[in-house]
Amino acid sequence: MAGFLTHRALVLDETLPPRRRHSALRACLTVFAPYRFRPTYHHLTLSARIPRDLSADPASLVRAVAELHEARLLWLAATDRYVRRRRAEKRAGRRQGPDEPWQLVRLDQACYQTDVCCHPAMSLPAYVARRIAVLEERPLPGCHRCGDERPVVSHPTGHGSVDLCRGCGTVLASCSCGAGHPLDPPERYQWPEIWRREHMTDGGLPVPGSAHAAEGRPERLRLRVGRPGVRGPAVTVRRPHDPRAG
Repeated sequence: MAGFLTHRALVLDETLPPRRRHSALRACLTVFAPYRFRPTYHHLTLSARIPRDLSADPASLVRAVAELHEARLLWLAATDRYVRRRRAEKRAGRRQGPDEPWQLVRLDQACYQTDVCCHPAMSLPAYVARRIAVLEERPLPGCHRCGDERPVVSHPTGHGSVDLCRGCGTVLASCSCGAGHPLDPPERYQWPEIWRREHMTDGGLPVPGSAHAAEGRPERLRLRVGRPGVRGPAVTVRRPHDPRAG
């Protein structure tokens, strides 16, 4: 199976048609996607300004894969440091139990699990660098994912509240009842609409008023009506916040 660098080379190949290069970008995302596949793709459509009509700006695919590649290099370097440290600890006979790096831990506090349009607005390299800093226990201001320091977005549950980061929708404090309270996207949409970039114009700008817009997403998430703790495709937090998670 071809790896990330092979698919990246196809994205950069200007002799290929835009749709083929776009498919190669998709393959890159199956190998490395900091927010998981769908949210990362949505992020790249905005940050790289990928137009609805790929032929209008094929260079946008180059911008997208360049951002993804830069973030991946940071991740690979951090992973290498992690492996070296764990091996050194083992040789010294003092390695403790499981110590998972950020890219392997659960992501149950990330709203982009439920709403692919709700993710940090920062660049992927900046996000990865921040996650690495959290892993290395360096002090960081604001939200541990995006650094936003604005007041939280509070969604009342009737007997408490779920507090989200205003910048990226990360669950910063779960309801005091201890049960999971799922949060759903503000509008109904289908993944094929995002894959076809219906939220983008042919000029590479977001469509005003699009249901797939990322701006102000955490405020517009809706608390699902029903019994707390019901399992489903939504964000559910059942444990105290761990800044190392996701």
